[in-house]
Amino acid sequence: MKSNVGGIDKILRIVMGIALIAWALMGGPIWAWIGVIPLATGLMGWCPLYPILGLSTCPLKKKD
Repeated sequence: MKSNVGGIDKILRIVMGIALIAWALMGGPIWAWIGVIPLATGLMGWCPLYPILGLSTCPLKKKD
């Protein structure tokens, strides 16, 4: 698995995931547990949906 989640995308996923999980723990709706997905993809640096859509937010690596 090549990393396809980078920089700001990774930070936003982690923050949003934590926020949704915290909301679920404080009595929010059951669907707020979906926050596990952005948290996991942010921590792993890989999103399984990006290759299907042909996306990547990682900066391009230059070949010398």
